[in-house]
Amino acid sequence: MNIRKSFLDFFQSKGHELVPSSPLVPDDATLMFTNAGMVQFKNIFTGEAPIPKVPRATSSQTCLRAGGKHNDLDNVGYTARHHTLFEMLGNFSFADYFKEEAIAYAWEFITDEKYLNLPIDKLWVTVHDSDDEAEEMWSKHIAKDRIVRFGDADNFWQMGDTGPCGPCSEIFYDQGEENFNGPEDRMGGEGDRFLEIWNLVFMQYFRDETGTLNPLPKPSIDTGMGLERVFAIKEGKLNNYHSSLFMPFLDKIGELVGTKYDFDADNSASYRVIADHLRSCSFLLAQGVNFDKEGRGYVLRRIMRRAIRHGYLLGLREPFMYKLVDTLVNTMGEQYDYLPKRAEAIKTAMKMEEERFFMTIEAGIKLFNEELKNTKDIFNGEVAFKLYDTYGFPLDLTEDMLREKGIKLDMDAFNAKMDAQKAQSKAGWKGTGDATTTGDFKALKEKFNVNEFVGYETTTTKAKVLALLDENFKETQQIDGKGWVLLDKTPFYAESGGQVGDKGELVGRGALTPTINVLDTKKFLDMNLSEVEGKLSVGDEVEAVVDNSRAEIEKHHSATHLLHAGLREILGEHIAQAGSLNDDKRLRFDFSHPQAMTSEEVAKVEAWVNDKISRAIPVKTEIMSIEEAKNSGAMALFGEKYGDEVRVVSMGDASTELCGGTHVKNVAQIGLFMITKESGVSAGVRRIEAICGNAAVEAVKALHDELNEVKTELKNVNPLAGIAKLKEQIKTLKSEVQAAQSATKKELSATELKGANVIVEEVETGDIKELIDEAKNKYPNIAIMLFQKKGDKVMIACGSKETNIKAGNWIKEIAPILGGGGGGRPDFAQAGGKDASKIGEATEKALAYLEENL
Repeated sequence: MNIRKSFLDFFQSKGHELVPSSPLVPDDATLMFTNAGMVQFKNIFTGEAPIPKVPRATSSQTCLRAGGKHNDLDNVGYTARHHTLFEMLGNFSFADYFKEEAIAYAWEFITDEKYLNLPIDKLWVTVHDSDDEAEEMWSKHIAKDRIVRFGDADNFWQMGDTGPCGPCSEIFYDQGEENFNGPEDRMGGEGDRFLEIWNLVFMQYFRDETGTLNPLPKPSIDTGMGLERVFAIKEGKLNNYHSSLFMPFLDKIGELVGTKYDFDADNSASYRVIADHLRSCSFLLAQGVNFDKEGRGYVLRRIMRRAIRHGYLLGLREPFMYKLVDTLVNTMGEQYDYLPKRAEAIKTAMKMEEERFFMTIEAGIKLFNEELKNTKDIFNGEVAFKLYDTYGFPLDLTEDMLREKGIKLDMDAFNAKMDAQKAQSKAGWKGTGDATTTGDFKALKEKFNVNEFVGYETTTTKAKVLALLDENFKETQQIDGKGWVLLDKTPFYAESGGQVGDKGELVGRGALTPTINVLDTKKFLDMNLSEVEGKLSVGDEVEAVVDNSRAEIEKHHSATHLLHAGLREILGEHIAQAGSLNDDKRLRFDFSHPQAMTSEEVAKVEAWVNDKISRAIPVKTEIMSIEEAKNSGAMALFGEKYGDEVRVVSMGDASTELCGGTHVKNVAQIGLFMITKESGVSAGVRRIEAICGNAAVEAVKALHDELNEVKTELKNVNPLAGIAKLKEQIKTLKSEVQAAQSATKKELSATELKGANVIVEEVETGDIKELIDEAKNKYPNIAIMLFQKKGDKVMIACGSKETNIKAGNWIKEIAPILGGGGGGRPDFAQAGGKDASKIGEATEKALAYLEENL
């Protein structure tokens, strides 16, 4: 049976609205990933958003637990039921039905022969030890001796230290004493005999700052059932990985390894780790997360490199994860149609990451094993940091390797090295956005609903002030200065989809000042609110006028659509938008692509866009259902929220996208399109910056003026010829300077120290890199460091040949004395310093370093 479809159909038959799975990257700055089905409904449960028209919902939500409070990464592969990525089936009631219906629905779906049809004698239920009501309701369906009470640790759920919370009730499936009979194989134990399959949360309290539980006037329901666990039960498997959801992956891994998966083999956990991590890595990449040094991209890297290491344990010595993607698409692509669409991009990104790690994994494992020989109980934290910093081993990968040996890690030493690095680089992830703005939005929406946006048709309209908020988003009757206004209808576009919010004016008819400036427009709970500055009262009637900059914003937004299409045409259909910005002066477009574009590719894309503009293609906007839009070939952006009806913006055969923004009427209005920069954002993500319209005209004029200035400086000589002549003159002067320096160059002489030739000196002239190369050619077994003043600053360089001195480590010790920093290879390193007065001290310390380390 199709368990997912059966569940969703069942709850739809009970009046629940089917809600699509939300992205793994949630619209919530407090969460790294979507880790439960209720995440997309969080604002409803907390009261920040009003209850929807249909107060019941059901979903099959992809969830990821690999960081933060909910982190299952360490257990994956070693237990029968833990996964980084899993699907949570859920039904939700927003102040509608409560315990009795939730329990009855759950029991019907689990036991009815039309649905799961699980044997009743295999089912157990838990309730909170204070929840007599839930126990009484369960006793209508199941024998009381199969209802077990537990305390807060097991059967009480809360969103945070404060907020909605309540007791919960869990449904367990008995997998049989004949299969699991250890001391923990009991209800409430850690064994696998009693498998939790469904959790029903009864949100009936609100915990305040004092910890007091206050009854909610309208309690709600939040439930979650693990799809992978139910699949295994229905297929008679005692391990999730042995169900049809995972066996195709295990079989394919066996093909690549050359040895079929065997549950009883010592290396079977490695097969399961790879199978699990394939799913989470593929879904994250498909949804726009890319490998990175921080944030979500670093979590992705950690998962990927853990899988690569387990492949290494199985004997794989070249990229293999990308070869499993087709199997994933065949298994899950029907339910998640973005997987086949993004398959090639997923493979490319995976292969690049695998190639990176395979370059260092062998040397890293060698270092790990060498240190392991010197380890009894505690592994050296500084070595763990070197594995992290030099060889790309995430910390939890090293911990995973140590856990297999029963050895702990010196975390204090690791953290000390990490803190020192962070202090030096001032690097660290700060999240992906500001904390959610709180204010009186819910009250406004309940009072006025969503205001009407008329900005597609007009840039000016008569409007009435429905409500005002002060700078802290608190409702007020009057503002005198800055605040926010809710108009009954508005021509001002609210920032979304990459397009900036409109500016403009409110011209008073009854307003207390003649003109109120509109500084910005944003969306709160689907209401368009404009930030204003002036004197305004609720009930004032105004003329709302959008600033002329809207026309330039529209040009850049429409150009972005053409750019997206052009990139797909020139580079391939793997191109997917990863972010954008459209204002009146420029556009910025981030997109998935594994390598930097060549100058020829940039030129081709620019020409492709300008060609479409020259064809004066009309821009057509249609309203249609989401299904009609997809069937028409319109591109939808992953993670964007679309309603039942959507706007489809098409530019002939050149571009068709779902888009809620404003656009030009004809692409000819865009004018000249110029790409100003192509750069990298992170691994697998590129960025194009471009201008058009008035900004392009101004840029061309500036270039023309600069060219005329160059011609004037060159006495009206052809600029290229003039530059060539200047370069020749510079070359001649450099030769003369080098000749003069050679005549006065100091002869460097080495002294002997512990069997090595040593030079540590300050030099006034000459290229210190060349001086070091000459000394290394002249002397065997040499360690050399030179200092050279450059104004108030200092250049430092050092080299090592046939000694145990590592130039990079040596210079890192000395450069800070001069107020600088640097690094390099073991044989050569260079740095800069800011304090030339400390050269004497640095020279002494450099010699002392050699005394200690040679």
